[in-house]
Amino acid sequence: MFRVASLALLLLSLVPGVNSATTFEIPNRVIISVRDQKLMLLQNGAKVATYPVSTSKFGIGDARGRMTTPLGWLQVAKKIGDNAPAGAVFHNRRWTGEVLAPNAPGRDPITTRIIWLRGLEMQNAHAFNRCIYIHGTPEERTIGRPASYGCIRMKSRDVEALYNQLPLGTFVQIVPDRLPKVVFKESKAGVEAQDVNAETWMTSARSSRKPQPNPPNKSAVIAQNIPRA
Repeated sequence: MFRVASLALLLLSLVPGVNSATTFEIPNRVIISVRDQKLMLLQNGAKVATYPVSTSKFGIGDARGRMTTPLGWLQVAKKIGDNAPAGAVFHNRRWTGEVLAPNAPGRDPITTRIIWLRGLEMQNAHAFNRCIYIHGTPEERTIGRPASYGCIRMKSRDVEALYNQLPLGTFVQIVPDRLPKVVFKESKAGVEAQDVNAETWMTSARSSRKPQPNPPNKSAVIAQNIPRA
């Protein structure tokens, strides 16, 4: 049976400067389902919250210059927006001083909080340089269906709550299929979490990585120096 800690240890062993023999704990983990358009937060193996999200309306992938959402294991690399008000508008990762209400007409900037992700696999190696974030959006009416330009969008109140519970280094897994079911069992060390049919789920996730139609090029957005996510 798949063990979260075992996979996390393997991933950490690939990160420069981390000794695989080092004792560590992984209190937090995030799983994002493209199919469900939901994000699951786990703490110490227990599911504590599920939030609706929006991934890219252009599909999945990590090609440079494309506006797609990458799959696989990533990690929280930077957090931006401490103490900013809900609806705070960010441009180039800096608060402009403007605050927008949910569903403000004609506006679609990055708002409230930015959780910047770094890819840990070949299939998402460009994620950090592509500025793949988990972030707030005023377009809350679109949450729950693919609507972003590559990032993972959340409602302001939800991304605030998530931001406060994700330390730097938290593992984030983006999968094409449904969220896994999580059960708990007693062990000598206490409560140990396992994913139901996790091996089958992971195999299914890998097999679902089919080539996607090429989305529009991102050059026009980059030329304006306006992050779209």
